[in-house]
Amino acid sequence: MSPEQFSGAVLGWYDRHGRKDLPWQQEINPYRVWVSEIMLQQTQVSTVLGYFDRFMDALPSVQALAAAPEDEVLHLWTGLGYYTRARNLQKTAKTLMAEHGGEFPRDVEHLTALPGIGRSTAGAIASLSMGLRAPILDGNVKRVLARYTAQDGYPGEPKVAKQLWDAAERFTPRERVNHYTQAMMDLGATLCTRSKPSCLLCPLQSGCRAHLLGRESAYPTPKPRKSLPQKRTLMPILANREGAILLYRRPSSGLWGGLWSLPELDDLQSLDLLASRHALELGTRRELPGLTHSFSHFQLAIEPWLIQVEAAAASVAEADWLWYNLATPPRLGLAAPVKKLLKRAADVLNAGESS
Repeated sequence: MSPEQFSGAVLGWYDRHGRKDLPWQQEINPYRVWVSEIMLQQTQVSTVLGYFDRFMDALPSVQALAAAPEDEVLHLWTGLGYYTRARNLQKTAKTLMAEHGGEFPRDVEHLTALPGIGRSTAGAIASLSMGLRAPILDGNVKRVLARYTAQDGYPGEPKVAKQLWDAAERFTPRERVNHYTQAMMDLGATLCTRSKPSCLLCPLQSGCRAHLLGRESAYPTPKPRKSLPQKRTLMPILANREGAILLYRRPSSGLWGGLWSLPELDDLQSLDLLASRHALELGTRRELPGLTHSFSHFQLAIEPWLIQVEAAAASVAEADWLWYNLATPPRLGLAAPVKKLLKRAADVLNAGESS
């Protein structure tokens, strides 16, 4: 197919079958497209739907996001993972307010200069909300083009990525670029899926080299597999007489940056030092079922212990520590496994009260 035939087939399919009722496709503006694109990075559409609506209800504009407390932003993001995305969202909102009058730049080069906005996200913002001709290469589009061109090599390699970007540039039309961009994402999400692609329904079937070769599953070439290293930590769940749990805010950079978490210890012997620091008297302790949490580069095995302590609520005076009330929890950003462990602790504590 020529580039014109390619984009024509894609747009024809979009008119008949493309998705047009997603929340971020309503009241389209750069802010809504940007937030949706960041949320959709490494996250399924079905997961993002509820998060997007809640985020927009709470923070409907660049101005609102820039002015919001960081804890509110991270609270709204809790469960989506990859929390650097949320911190970069707010950092970009503040940059837009300080340097661009609260408006998004109208070109890809300046968009990519903003924190957390790469070339593909910039292309999506420019094409979907501004109608500018800008190619994208998110995971779905990468898969469509890798199969269509039978592109060898892992797309994470610079040489392979460049060839896919060249294809994306070549096929992006000059008219209806917003519909074309959405259509390419839809094709990858609904037909050209990772496993069992629906080739018979695909508008690009006749020119797709992977289909003609009968090797759809061979493209794109998967990332070379590495075994994930294992790490272990002990997390004490220190509960005071009121049933509140001691949490601390992690440093803004690094793992779970800026989120509230349970303390982490090498072993139970380190408990005395923690208790002394916060003037706590340690009471009964109970080991809870372990939890394994997978990150992109390692697996963390968590050994949780529920420990009763005697302490006045005022005993924690440090700014990065607080007593988290399980009955009326404050709106804080919590690391996903910590949220699960707090739920387990609440169940145990409630069961103890009712027995």
